[in-house]
Amino acid sequence: MAQNREGCVFQDVDSPEWGTSPGSSTPWSSLFALVGFIGLGLLVGLADGAATAQAVHGWYLSLAAPPGRPPNWVFAPVWSLLYVLIGVSGWLLWRRVGTRPPLRLWGWQLLVNALWAPAFFGLRSPAAGLVVLLPLLALIGLTILAAGRVDRRAAVLLLPYAVWTCYATYLNIGFWWLN
Repeated sequence: MAQNREGCVFQDVDSPEWGTSPGSSTPWSSLFALVGFIGLGLLVGLADGAATAQAVHGWYLSLAAPPGRPPNWVFAPVWSLLYVLIGVSGWLLWRRVGTRPPLRLWGWQLLVNALWAPAFFGLRSPAAGLVVLLPLLALIGLTILAAGRVDRRAAVLLLPYAVWTCYATYLNIGFWWLN
């Protein structure tokens, strides 16, 4: 096993040569990283789906819904597509900047995204969901701005996510207001 300059056996992910350019990794490692980034996004969706399954068929259906709420079946395919786009965006950032701030912002927004379903459905609280959505919107905006400075494609891939999250915020406010 090779050791880095600090004597650790793990890759120094903050080193300037790791993940900073398309040529810095083999095509296979880059492909595995892409699958990993997309998989991470889909894993968040899967975990949130498991956390919401029971509440969606009970408590959620008992709520007065705001105008413009789509049928429940729409959410899974839309979020699945968004998680794929989020994953590809993260992968593009990783390829360009490694673990520097744009990718860290990407990670933070994904973490906060993962907190929304447990807050809204798990706690059965539209108010708690809103408390999560407001910083999430800020983090998505900051991530798009940071990504735009590094890789325009990564920023563009996050735009549908930003739009959908604004729509989700409208719905969340509506559920809070009406219930």
